[in-house]
Amino acid sequence: MQRDILKNLNLQVNAGESIAIVGPSGSGKTTLLNLIALLDSPDSGTIQFDGNELNPSARKEAFSYRNQKVGIVFQLHHLLPQCTLWENVLVPTIINKDKKAEQRAEELVKRLGLWELKDQYPGELSGGECQRTALVRALINQPVLLLADEPTGSLDGDNASDLADLLLEINKQENISLIIVTHSRELASRMESAYQLIDGQLKSISL
Repeated sequence: MQRDILKNLNLQVNAGESIAIVGPSGSGKTTLLNLIALLDSPDSGTIQFDGNELNPSARKEAFSYRNQKVGIVFQLHHLLPQCTLWENVLVPTIINKDKKAEQRAEELVKRLGLWELKDQYPGELSGGECQRTALVRALINQPVLLLADEPTGSLDGDNASDLADLLLEINKQENISLIIVTHSRELASRMESAYQLIDGQLKSISL
């Protein structure tokens, strides 16, 4: 039986804005992020970026959009286990071969306190270190939109707080729009605006 996950949903995100989306498990939060990232295609409606309608079925366009415009941080870091921290960070730059990529990588790795670990493999890093590495990887191509799906869900209190601080710092300093899906009301309350996703629709809430 077909089930509508999102219904008549509208969300507009401004440059540099930080948004939290909360809601019960299975409500469609990850599906919404996947649609924004063009990892999924909607059955109806449109996804627009900078005034232009995007076509999720156009693979080349979708890949370029994800690689150049959007950074994604998942709850599980999805680092390549056979690659060092440094190599993982540079994976998104392979296609474009930007000469400045290594310079930005060095700046970000140092900024997030990972420089001494750059030759370590994911299996040798802590959970917090892996998530910070995933954040650097998401930022390496200077995206204008950062999507974070339960980025602190697998971290302990101190690491979760540190990662939240970094996300908000980067959001402000680099004017990157930030959308966070989270079960943490504390994290959600730190965003400029928050929405609850329930019954397929977004409702603005105060936390």
